[in-house]
Amino acid sequence: MPGELQEQIDIEVPMRDGLSLRANAFRPSDDGRYPVIMTLGPYPKDIHFADWDRAGFYAGLEEQGPYMHWETVNPQWWVPLGYAVIRIDARGTGKSPGRPSMLSMREANDFYDAIEWAAAQPYCNGKVAVMGISYYAMNAWRVGSLNPPHLAAIVPWEGALDLYRDANRHGGIASNTFTQSWSRNVEQHTQGPQATPSADPERELLDERQRRNHPDLAQMRVPLFSAANWGGAGLHLRGNLEGFAAAGSTHKQLRIHVGNHCAPFYSLEGRLEQLRFLEHFLKGVDTGITREPPIKLAVRRGGERFTWRYEYEWPLARTQWTPYFLDAAHGSLGTEACQEASHASYDAGGAEGADRLRFGTPPFEHETEFTGPVELKLWLSCEAGDADLMVRLIHLDAQGEEISYPAAVPPDVGAAYGWLRVSHRKLDPERSVTGRPYLAHDEIQKTRGDEIVAVRVEIWPTCIVAEKGQRLVLEVAAQDDPRLRPFTHTDARDRIQTGKVTVYSGGDHDSQLLLPQIPARA
Repeated sequence: MPGELQEQIDIEVPMRDGLSLRANAFRPSDDGRYPVIMTLGPYPKDIHFADWDRAGFYAGLEEQGPYMHWETVNPQWWVPLGYAVIRIDARGTGKSPGRPSMLSMREANDFYDAIEWAAAQPYCNGKVAVMGISYYAMNAWRVGSLNPPHLAAIVPWEGALDLYRDANRHGGIASNTFTQSWSRNVEQHTQGPQATPSADPERELLDERQRRNHPDLAQMRVPLFSAANWGGAGLHLRGNLEGFAAAGSTHKQLRIHVGNHCAPFYSLEGRLEQLRFLEHFLKGVDTGITREPPIKLAVRRGGERFTWRYEYEWPLARTQWTPYFLDAAHGSLGTEACQEASHASYDAGGAEGADRLRFGTPPFEHETEFTGPVELKLWLSCEAGDADLMVRLIHLDAQGEEISYPAAVPPDVGAAYGWLRVSHRKLDPERSVTGRPYLAHDEIQKTRGDEIVAVRVEIWPTCIVAEKGQRLVLEVAAQDDPRLRPFTHTDARDRIQTGKVTVYSGGDHDSQLLLPQIPARA
């Protein structure tokens, strides 16, 4: 059995360029050899979870204790189970010297060196796992793509993959509220000027630096356990699903849960799932996970209600892609194409509450499930030559009241969200698939004031079970749903909020919402 917890602080971890990062290690006090769980990031290793936690998550966690640290594992639980835990301050942050290069492949190379250093320590069995939430998950994608020889598993838990599409610019629109607040907080603990990908409105298109720092997951071979949050609109959903699909790993698992951003990771249920995965790949214990369906998802039934279900692929193979056609004249969505041409407009510069269009389905005749990515095709014109489209999918009960869902940052959010700047409508045809258009973000395409163009809006994946008598409503607006804070788009230097936007339906304009309807299993 492992000995009592032993802590070492400010260990020097050598990098390939001669600089040494600083780390804290927690391990059993005996002479055994144990696998390592490692994180590397900008949240100083010596600051307690409760002292970093501005969102108030800590008070509600199932785990508490003196060694708790923001978004990393609790050594008091893991060390007695036969694991060592190592936390490293990233280059230029906390106690580590150097110039920060956050969420870059340079930082991933530092992580690579740290993993290989840890594997050579006398207390390590030669196997290292990378596991943590958010930033630590984003770093897991990057170092995983480099395949360090002693990296045995990664568990990216609620962490964006594509910094441009998942975090900094949704559909080309700067998501500034969170990124600016996050940057100000982290800058207080850095040793020098940051070299961090940002949501600077002057960097509207994808540039070579951003492409260079995006991991090539097709090269990844390490076993993967990706955990996403249905309520993570704006940061902690899309990347975990895209990463799962793109990873070249032979063994990969996906979990999509509900709850706030931290509670599922620290819950006993979450920890036991993590333990099962790591026991298999770090200790060679046959836990049976390779003989089970790789996907576990929470099927949301509105509010806090959900049930777990296992699946074999993402998106689900039995998806019935069902178009709901817009009727601008009546504000409706129907499964039959509208023959009569019509249009409807809103003023992108109008008062909040008025600058939107809504289209609703008729009440469902029986329980209907929609699980997967969602796509909106719109024919539209922009009086100003461009527009920022804020798209929301709303779930209504039989009385017409909205059914909300738990958010990663409480209290709640709507059923699904998508964003698009019309001038960013150019698609990458090789990476666009049914239900999930993929934008190139390499060219600005303004419109003429009277020009009608087709756009395809990526609405982030969702899971909705609509009961008999309930309805779905599509909203196209010029402003965010305020419940999305802090993942909103409020930078006046960037936002396009002027002119009339007109949506066309019927006739030659097949504006439609493509929904992933899921039939019950036989």
